[in-house]
Amino acid sequence: MVNPSETIQSTYMVSGLDVYYELYGQHNSIKKDSKVFVLIHGFLSSCFSFRRLIPFIAKDHTVLVIDLPPFGKSGKHLNFIYSYDNFANVVISLVNHLNLQNINLVGHSMGGQIALYVSKKKPELVNKVILLCSSGYMGKANPHLIFSSYFPFFHLYVKRTLAKQGIMNSLVSVVHNQSLIDDEMINGYKEPFLQNEIFRALTKMIRDREGDLSPTDLQDINTPALLIWGEKDKVVPLEIGKRLHQDLKQSILVTYPEAGHLIPEEIPEHIYDRISNFI
Repeated sequence: MVNPSETIQSTYMVSGLDVYYELYGQHNSIKKDSKVFVLIHGFLSSCFSFRRLIPFIAKDHTVLVIDLPPFGKSGKHLNFIYSYDNFANVVISLVNHLNLQNINLVGHSMGGQIALYVSKKKPELVNKVILLCSSGYMGKANPHLIFSSYFPFFHLYVKRTLAKQGIMNSLVSVVHNQSLIDDEMINGYKEPFLQNEIFRALTKMIRDREGDLSPTDLQDINTPALLIWGEKDKVVPLEIGKRLHQDLKQSILVTYPEAGHLIPEEIPEHIYDRISNFI
């Protein structure tokens, strides 16, 4: 377990918006083999999604976990640009603020795409990249949806759509081993959506999100990458992982037959073992 006294929970202002982060194991920086890991969550998620993986990494390394706005405990202002490029700027700004160097990026789902954006923008900052069921090859939202997002009260449509699916149904679709779904998990993923502000911000994100990196962009990234995939992933199928593996020149792809999309919850021990060997 991580010692609470060795954990920092704070916020840092980027582009006029408070970004929540947690910093674990700073004392490990004095260890000879200690590394720095930056964990980036996926869409509709938060730091909470890494709670089972953090204790493994933080035993011997420094771990920074970020709530990308507008998710989790970060700000949800409408003057913020909710683009992938700007999410990457948030990560870079916070890493520089904390004076962290030679970082290893761990990105889950959408967070994997943000990790790739960071690697493209600031390759000198990144040692290696670990992609956990990373999103890839998604374009911008369709023009009709973007146009509709300007309608008054469209955020209520977003809220109703997410509410209709429900937290339980969402978890069932992303967790292969459904025995892991308990009250803690349900409440943890539900909590950020109890505030109406997030739905307005998600509406703006429909307009701001520019889409994933192109194959040409990916082929220009020389940062060594480890891709870890659940073969039962229904959200980002393994075929996406295989395409990313082809486009990322220095990459390794590892798959798990009995894991779904939310692998930081399902197989944290295996992820840590793979990361340790890779690093």
